[in-house]
Amino acid sequence: MTTLKWEETIPISLKESWRFFSNPKNLSKLMPSHMDFQIISDAPEEVYEGMVLNYSVRPLMGIKMYWSTEITQVKEESYFVDNQISGPYKIWHHQHHFEECEGGVKMTDILNYELPYSIFNTIINNLIVKNEIQKIFTYRKESLKTLLK
Repeated sequence: MTTLKWEETIPISLKESWRFFSNPKNLSKLMPSHMDFQIISDAPEEVYEGMVLNYSVRPLMGIKMYWSTEITQVKEESYFVDNQISGPYKIWHHQHHFEECEGGVKMTDILNYELPYSIFNTIINNLIVKNEIQKIFTYRKESLKTLLK
């Protein structure tokens, strides 16, 4: 299992932060365009426990993949958790935490994931997957500078 963690301060209110990040329709704004990320199921304006979202995405070499996640936990203006139901990972558990702080909102993402079983998992993860995930979160951080002005 790999665990990655990101923290950043966003200069907006907790209410604004929650409104933006808990709206699944904003996910595509936070993904690099080359990934061609699309929600292919109905998406409400705000996450709720038990909500299932289906996506198509091209994470590597333009290969289209389908992915389904379920929102398993929600505490309004505090956190929500999504888990993969089906997709490219054996396990995907992503926690999104929001906390008021000086200067706005401290947003913390904790991601636990595991690749499907292969004797090459460690190599594949260290050479490709972990780096690609890091690039997505770096892109998101840069995107937020213009999206949340």
